[in-house]
Amino acid sequence: MPRFSVIVPVYKVQGFLRECLDSILTQSFADFEVIAVDDCSPDNCGTIIDEYAALDPRVTAVHLPENVGLGRARNAGVGHATGDYLLFLDSDDVYTPGALRAIDERLTVTDDPDVLVFDHVRMHWWGRSGRSLTADLLASAGTDTFDIPSSPQYLRLFLVAWNKAYRRDFFTGHGFTYRPGLYEDAPVTYQALVCARRIACLDRVCVEYRQRRQGAITRTPGRSHFDIFPQYAALFAFLDEHPELAATRPLLFERMINHFLATMTLTERVLPEDRPAFYRKTVEFYRRYRPEGFTPPDDAYRARWRLVAGRVYPAFQTYALAKRLGGVSLRKKHELGKTTTGTIKRTLARTQRRRPRDPNLAVYSAFSHRGVLGDPAAIHHAARTLAPHIHAVWVVGPDDVRRLPKGIDYVTPDTPRYHQVMSRGTYFVSNVDWTPGLVKRPGQIHVHTHRGTPLAHMGVDLLGHPAATYHDDVRTMLRCADRWDYSLVSSPYAQQIWDRAFPCHFTSLPTGAPRNDVLVRGDRMRTAALRERLGIPDGNTVVLYAPVRRDHRTSYVPRLDLEHLVRELGPTFTVLVRLHPRDAQAPIRHLQMRDLQRHGLLLDVTDEPSVEDMMLASDALLTDYSSLMFDYANTNRPIIVHADDWAVYRAARGTYFDLPSAPPGHVSTTTEALTDLFASGAWQDERSAALRADFRRRFCTYEDGHAAARVVSQVMLGRDYPSSVIPQQDARQLHGLVRSSLPDSAR
Repeated sequence: MPRFSVIVPVYKVQGFLRECLDSILTQSFADFEVIAVDDCSPDNCGTIIDEYAALDPRVTAVHLPENVGLGRARNAGVGHATGDYLLFLDSDDVYTPGALRAIDERLTVTDDPDVLVFDHVRMHWWGRSGRSLTADLLASAGTDTFDIPSSPQYLRLFLVAWNKAYRRDFFTGHGFTYRPGLYEDAPVTYQALVCARRIACLDRVCVEYRQRRQGAITRTPGRSHFDIFPQYAALFAFLDEHPELAATRPLLFERMINHFLATMTLTERVLPEDRPAFYRKTVEFYRRYRPEGFTPPDDAYRARWRLVAGRVYPAFQTYALAKRLGGVSLRKKHELGKTTTGTIKRTLARTQRRRPRDPNLAVYSAFSHRGVLGDPAAIHHAARTLAPHIHAVWVVGPDDVRRLPKGIDYVTPDTPRYHQVMSRGTYFVSNVDWTPGLVKRPGQIHVHTHRGTPLAHMGVDLLGHPAATYHDDVRTMLRCADRWDYSLVSSPYAQQIWDRAFPCHFTSLPTGAPRNDVLVRGDRMRTAALRERLGIPDGNTVVLYAPVRRDHRTSYVPRLDLEHLVRELGPTFTVLVRLHPRDAQAPIRHLQMRDLQRHGLLLDVTDEPSVEDMMLASDALLTDYSSLMFDYANTNRPIIVHADDWAVYRAARGTYFDLPSAPPGHVSTTTEALTDLFASGAWQDERSAALRADFRRRFCTYEDGHAAARVVSQVMLGRDYPSSVIPQQDARQLHGLVRSSLPDSAR
């Protein structure tokens, strides 16, 4: 008997079905059966199901002789189920990696409850969105079990079939069946929840819920949405047959009327001409099923409840119209306020620009105002010692102020003092461009530190790569670069790239990257403190995994089977995962990593403010095409490149050289090959060291641990600082390397 029976009702989803079935069959937990029910689908779904059944004995194909609808197709699947637990998955949705293992582990911890509820994420056609609105409710349950009379708030959980695991003998023993028509989830979900003596929750996203652009019945308006009424009538008929559940009747009545009110106002469900009839049915159910002594809830629907009790649709319609007009009025008022505020701010800035510059004022920003970070932070710290007369002010976003170190003077964007500082400062240090609207005054000095040495195309070289410029305008980039006075570079290679990518009037300073000073010099005490803070066991080998963002993808897509990797590495390895900042909010980050982190298999350090700290704390870097490899080479620790999609990445983004031909260490293209590198010890062999040394000679030429001091001396104090020695042979090799990577027209 398998642990799970996964029932997949199938109808007109041939474009999504394979992805759905693959998401089940490739789960790391394998003790399950799949019952795919072909609801007499007119497309090729039946053939696809048979194909999977022929290839995998865990798949059972059920073909219905006629179309019976989603609910009764699920019922047919239940009739073939033999597992301990029933799970339902719609055939255009998918399970997230590791979902079944996580569900099994939570069921075991909670001693096999009647129902387990887990979380989901919506997957729109343009990309993924955030977690469900009840995520906090799921988290608050912990590993306890409960019932609805003692915890009625859990009736607010998402009303669908596919976010729950039902113990099969509980489900069939109560005779739960799905009815025909839409909203078939409602009766069964509520019946199961109020009958269950032990309910558990799993605070983990297990399902990606596809929001189809078209074809979804829930987004097709029409009279079919009146099916909601007989579904709830069936629920209350069930309550009539079970007087022992009478205490839950007021709770379910409240949920029912709120469901009606929410559905009626959705234009993608109830047509305007059908709303009077829908309203009358709502009033009818209100009168028929209202429990004696019931008090309407004090929530967002309270006013609508009163109108329903009054039974007059014109009054309800007037109220709804007033709410919409009120929303429009607020938007207009907000737009007017923004226009007025903008005029005031521009006037303030012009006034400040008439005042003299402050020769001892330096303005810093890093990563679009995220805090005291990166190269600007290293320059700031050096200036406090070498140029203490220069006052530093950081531009920091409101959400990041709380993370500032003590003693940092800061301004937030678009405040009066911000305009004062930006108008009167002399030195401007940043690793990203200042806002396009910034007016640079004569005598102001802009230092652009960049964010590492580039492998992928930048600036004008992005032209012809539409995926890479979808969110960035090259013309705007160049206008911002026109403000640069100095561009910091780490090697002749980097200088040639920046000069080509940004054909503007700036001076390249061969300083090295200030944030890399600590990587060049090393800091054992800081490294030990970091490992202790992160909870890394003594003696463990720490691997920092830092993948780059794929501009041709609308959302983060994992390139590694992290679960396989960390389990193969074993307990003596600790993997730190740091995603690109633009992927930090990707739901898949939470789906893939939260569960592995709970089990101590990896640490998600994406939100750690300092990437230099993560590099210091690690023994090796695992990356694909991230510019961190150029920084990490300064540690002289092993680097492994996982280049499974190099050809695609190079075509989509463009690169300045062929990384697999000139890597900083061993190169892998599959998760299996990568695990073999670690298992065999090759990741830190002599070849790895030789490749790294050659890479460091070519791309870290000016890195000597004194970059920050060099910038402060040359830019703020006007003094020369000894430069690193540049071997001429290496410089010539680099020139040839760069030339060979550029188009003929640029050579």
